[in-house]
Amino acid sequence: MDSTRRILIVVANPSVSTTTGWPVGFWASELIHPYDAFTRQGYAVTIASPDGGKVEMDAYSDPRDASGYSKDDTLSLQYLNRPEFVGLLENTPSVANLKADDFDAVVVVGGQAPMFTFKDSLALQRFFLDFYNQGKVSAILCHGTALLLYLHTATGEPFVKGKTMTGFANSEEDFADQTVGQKLMPFRIEDEARQLGATFVVAPAFQPHAVRDGHLITGQQQHSGGAVAQLVIEALA
Repeated sequence: MDSTRRILIVVANPSVSTTTGWPVGFWASELIHPYDAFTRQGYAVTIASPDGGKVEMDAYSDPRDASGYSKDDTLSLQYLNRPEFVGLLENTPSVANLKADDFDAVVVVGGQAPMFTFKDSLALQRFFLDFYNQGKVSAILCHGTALLLYLHTATGEPFVKGKTMTGFANSEEDFADQTVGQKLMPFRIEDEARQLGATFVVAPAFQPHAVRDGHLITGQQQHSGGAVAQLVIEALA
């Protein structure tokens, strides 16, 4: 147990999809599975959001949702039945009011909302880039990796150029679009990252998969939260 480590988990603020018109938010398992892993290590975990305030899950990520899409996510169901945990989602601090010096690692969570909000989340972009440039463990997963597409190095190069990473894959976008019967996302992270010069590594669709490139850690999709957390724990050790 290590009570000295401080972890920041960032979830997206609620928004509305410009492609479907649906309300969108963060993905439950991508918050809860790392949160569980970190707290079991004895780490102090803060849940924040770009703008602060109440945050909402994507409906499909809620194990209680009528769709049944995430009904097998029993760990998330346990946490969502704990009032003390749910209370943490009612009034999250804004990233703009936090300092990188106060944390040892940052984990940015995915879900659908990042694809519509992270482009304009300038405070989060600055925070993540500053955190990374300090040599600290910087992790991000699923559609949250869209954030990396908006970052640049001090010389103006795309942040992802030359980096090995993963994120929500084209094969998974295909499955999601086919399941819903329409295009869900305004762009595809795999295509954009490759175009910007990243080495984008994918596992078979919806299999746990995380990649570490120095102190940058990326996870493929919602089943990769545990794998991301493990790489963060190893990096901190």
